[in-house]
Amino acid sequence: MSAAAVSPPTGPAPDALLAEAERFLRLYADEHGHGPREREARLAEVQAEVARTGAYTLRTAELAHGARVAWRNSSRCVGRLPWRALEVRDLRHVTHPDDVFAYLMAHLHDALGGGRIRPVISIFGPGVRVHNDQLLRYAGYRQPDGTVVGDPQNVPLTGHLRRLGWAGGPGTAFDVLPLAIEGRGRVQLYCLPGDATCQVPITHPDCPGVGELGLRWFALPVLSNMTLEVGGLSFPAAPFNGWYLQTEIAARNLADEGRYDALPGVARALGLDLSPRRLWRDRALVELNVAVLHSFDRAGVRITDHHAVTRQFVRFEAEEERAGRAVRGRWSWLIPPLSPATTPVWHRQYTDREERPGFFPQPPAWQEERVEAVCPFTGRLQGAAAD
Repeated sequence: MSAAAVSPPTGPAPDALLAEAERFLRLYADEHGHGPREREARLAEVQAEVARTGAYTLRTAELAHGARVAWRNSSRCVGRLPWRALEVRDLRHVTHPDDVFAYLMAHLHDALGGGRIRPVISIFGPGVRVHNDQLLRYAGYRQPDGTVVGDPQNVPLTGHLRRLGWAGGPGTAFDVLPLAIEGRGRVQLYCLPGDATCQVPITHPDCPGVGELGLRWFALPVLSNMTLEVGGLSFPAAPFNGWYLQTEIAARNLADEGRYDALPGVARALGLDLSPRRLWRDRALVELNVAVLHSFDRAGVRITDHHAVTRQFVRFEAEEERAGRAVRGRWSWLIPPLSPATTPVWHRQYTDREERPGFFPQPPAWQEERVEAVCPFTGRLQGAAAD
């Protein structure tokens, strides 16, 4: 396929689109207390628009509610209690990569709020896509001997960005990756300024040696590889954030053997006996979680812990029950990777089913067809393809 060709998105057939539109708009009307006359008038508008054009446009208020309901429906998210507080930015008029990047920088700054993180989603126009799975990611550099400097999970993404023209960073374990933003038929790379990448050094309240390991993590998690689906319409560029649960950082990003594998270093810093029967991994994992909570608190950055968030999830369940809605959930994602049996969700059962409106994962960009890319460092067009 020509490197200049980016296939336009295809939507559902008009009948299927109209069925999804009607289902969502009835939900919207019910949850906003609209009467039958107002509801049916809006449905008639949409029916006429679909008959005329094969598509329709959500009003801003409808899109905002759809995004919030998508969070409410997220079966793998244990932090759904504040779903109503999601700030929705309707940026469907924004399609140029330069403008997308500018709005993403505003998103990062405003969502962080000096550490008082608030949930935000930015929904961009047709043809826009962010190739990074999160706006803030560390590079992973595969070495000739097979080892990885940085985050092993991000080796494919790092390779994709290198093929797009990124020269690479200084080669540390925590090099911040640029963003690859697709829009108007091409991909543009953007390096993130330092003030957009707030990072928290990880220290321990009682053990200075943990701080000497040089571990760190971003303050803000912004997912950018999920398609938002509302009323039969798809929005592939809809980055959104909440705030971190400490186990996401400590037990997954830093501790996992397939990621930064930090537990041996933490155990040595703590002076633990590394004999298997001394459960040194368990003890190091607990202290790494303590260190992450201590570090974020010290930096004044909002974070929650697995006990607090699971209690909040029980409150969310109760609120949904009072509203007459069933809570869907994937149990393996709702329980924390640290001491799950000590949390109130351990003995509960959930139906694992995705609902719409919802967020749905996209395949990685490097597994798809070639697109035209512009290297900001040379100004030349480059073809980008998967290995």
